[in-house]
Amino acid sequence: MDPRLIVIRGNSGSGKSSIVQAIRTAYGRGVAWIEQDYVRRIIFKELDQPDGANIQMIRQIATHALDRGYHAVVEGIMPRIRYGDMLGQLHADHTGPSYFYYLDIPFEETVRRHATRPKAGEFTGADMAEWYQSQDLLDEPRETVIDQTSSLATTVARILTETGLGPAAQVQVGDHDGLA
Repeated sequence: MDPRLIVIRGNSGSGKSSIVQAIRTAYGRGVAWIEQDYVRRIIFKELDQPDGANIQMIRQIATHALDRGYHAVVEGIMPRIRYGDMLGQLHADHTGPSYFYYLDIPFEETVRRHATRPKAGEFTGADMAEWYQSQDLLDEPRETVIDQTSSLATTVARILTETGLGPAAQVQVGDHDGLA
């Protein structure tokens, strides 16, 4: 099976990380999770800014994972104005199947969801209001929009089905090494 590029974007608190965790749980080994916040906040400890070091690093990590046979799931807020060109380039460079999703969740719901997360104390609803961008869709490639009426289970099942990563498609990367 050709490695899949999957991009999941949306505002803070929209459910991106929960979706990727569920995809990895359902699929198993062979899915690389490239998390914008980890690259930006942990590796580089930088603010989200134009031409930030994290932007091209996300592309490089995803490209490396895909080249090694992993399905790459790139996840983050990734505002179009700063990340759109990189995401378009990543899409153009990947010769295999690519899937782009945008979680279109109203601000009030993102704040409610954020309050249930372990990192709820790291930032406030007021902070989230500064970052929130409604309908921040990419021009190209087109994204599949998923709204708040889609449950976590429904969203994950949809992505697994549309990308071909459902249970019947599981081919484990690295199983030849004998490690569980």
